[in-house]
Amino acid sequence: MPMNPELLLACWGMMTLMVVLPGPDWAYIISAGLRDRSIVPSLAGILVGYLAAVTAVAVGVGAAVAALPLVLVGLTFAAAAYLAWLGVRVLLAPPAVAGVAAAVAAGAPDEAAPVAASGDRPWLRLAQGAGVSGLNPKGLLVLVVLLPQFTDAAGAWPIPAQLAVLGLIFVGSCALVYSVVGVSARAVLRARPTALNVVSRVSGAAMVVLAVVLVVEQVSHLLG
Repeated sequence: MPMNPELLLACWGMMTLMVVLPGPDWAYIISAGLRDRSIVPSLAGILVGYLAAVTAVAVGVGAAVAALPLVLVGLTFAAAAYLAWLGVRVLLAPPAVAGVAAAVAAGAPDEAAPVAASGDRPWLRLAQGAGVSGLNPKGLLVLVVLLPQFTDAAGAWPIPAQLAVLGLIFVGSCALVYSVVGVSARAVLRARPTALNVVSRVSGAAMVVLAVVLVVEQVSHLLG
């Protein structure tokens, strides 16, 4: 029997929302879009980093968290605190991605120079991308905290298998969103370099709201 389609749809919606929120991944893929002939090595690196995290969660960390509800509660509060802090930072000051936009507005170098400097080092771009996503606290908290909440203990599939499938949904959302962001970065930022500031501030507010939702849900579970 396949996994609950409602859970899969809900997970996809939440994962896509998290991926859309600007962060280190956005900054890296935007810089790749502005700098390199192709974003494929950088994008592949980001996905490799998250695939490694998904594997770790599915075979060990995720199962342990699912078996220890108090650990999940603690991690959820930690995730909420981190998201609130990150959201407030975005609201108070432009994030790194907005800095990229400002650089473009000031006058980016011509397209030939960045390609010549980095186009022949795809393995370096892949390794850098893997490091960006593998060390991204937001991504790790998504995989460790949010994914277990979409598992079904009574389902036909074991928890590790469910976590693996849900993790692949997250990676797929990353591939879709970051492909669009990377490919359109140069054209969009050159045309309207201040647009990303607006998107970033809206995302900052969304992070704060998500943090509040996480806390309210956990408190309701504890008191229920």
